[in-house]
Amino acid sequence: MAQFRVHENPNTGTRDTYPYLPDIQNDLLSDLRTTVVLPLTPRARAGRAAINKLCPEVQVQGETFIVLTPQIAGIDRQSLGAEIEDLSAYRSDIIAALDFIISGI
Repeated sequence: MAQFRVHENPNTGTRDTYPYLPDIQNDLLSDLRTTVVLPLTPRARAGRAAINKLCPEVQVQGETFIVLTPQIAGIDRQSLGAEIEDLSAYRSDIIAALDFIISGI
């Protein structure tokens, strides 16, 4: 699995709120059983305006989603659904959001 690839969320209990899970873990750690994901939620579900630096917007299959950086999670790779898109174009925004949540800058 490659870094910044978006996977479908196969969990029927959370799929409506978080339909996609981008894998953000570096490819050097691909032998680990787990990986790190940042849930995406549809822009319409985000409610009040999100902090753009913390929760950047991305496009997946022509729709706008919010990256929920504060909900970063480690999951078993086998829990990921089908790979559907590549978010490498948003790499700088996603890394900036992770840096912001950790260091505040």
